[in-house]
Amino acid sequence: MKADFWSGCGYNLLLRNADGRLIVTDDYLRVYYARPELAPGADSSAHELELHASLLDSPRRAVDDRKIAMIEDDDTRENYRVMLRFRDQLLRATSLEAFYCGLFQRDVEVPPLFVDLIVQVILRSILDAGEDGLQARAAELFFRRQRVNIDNGAIRLADEETVEMHAVSGGLGPLGTLIIEARTPLRAVELDVLDAKTQANYWDRDERFDTVLSLNRSHSGCAAFCRVLEAWVRHFHRTSVAIEPVAEIPDEHWVWHLGLDAEASMILNRIYNGEKVDADRMKRVIGLYRLEFKNSSDMRPELFGKPVFLGLAVTSDNLLRMKPQNLLMNLPLANSA
Repeated sequence: MKADFWSGCGYNLLLRNADGRLIVTDDYLRVYYARPELAPGADSSAHELELHASLLDSPRRAVDDRKIAMIEDDDTRENYRVMLRFRDQLLRATSLEAFYCGLFQRDVEVPPLFVDLIVQVILRSILDAGEDGLQARAAELFFRRQRVNIDNGAIRLADEETVEMHAVSGGLGPLGTLIIEARTPLRAVELDVLDAKTQANYWDRDERFDTVLSLNRSHSGCAAFCRVLEAWVRHFHRTSVAIEPVAEIPDEHWVWHLGLDAEASMILNRIYNGEKVDADRMKRVIGLYRLEFKNSSDMRPELFGKPVFLGLAVTSDNLLRMKPQNLLMNLPLANSA
């Protein structure tokens, strides 16, 4: 049965064009106006209430900065300016996908939170079939920072915000605090590790972000992550690729690589350039993947038959912050040569 998930991201308020790209609607913009950063509170001034009501009534309304300047609170004024700049950039783009790609082709200031929200709603569209909870959980890596724990070879990822929230609030008791302070193994905490048998449980807690994903090569969670990577590339580039985990990158096959995060990019670049990488830093690599184009004509002619290797790594404090845009900007595509 098809699951409706991540309802808060606004996916069901968007339209699709003939190419399957997502088109902004007034109701989608209202989701942003309703966010805590803009939603009026009990102490909101009459000017703020009037501006907010006018935007809910007409989400694309042009707003003179003099109206924003009349708001007394400094933070609220800045929030409106940031939001309206973001809105105007969204409306100038032909689709959400075009807006997202454009962020990395020109100097555009957009808060990281808004970028993550765009990534989430695009992934909601990509995974619209709603048939595999593991893939939905793996997709969270694209837009939510993960806390990574490696214990006896087991690589487990939990949502950083959820872990910290429970640790502070006591939702996980003293074990939650230990995760933050002493990096206690995630297996000691009452968070469920999803697998092929339990993946359907995801749909009942899709916006709680409280399940654990295993990224070991032999685990179904790793396979789900690969499938989401493939779908992401297919959606944006209209090309089919096959991605599988590997234990290492053979020197004779290493002609192109990209990191899926900043740490992995740095490590792979150093190794490729013949620089020494110390053992502690090498331990931060939690995933290597081999990408092959199903149609070799989709890649640069000089690379026909050569795989692309991908890397995933954590920071020194065991955090993973993916950069899914790297798969859009750095693949050796024939049409970008």
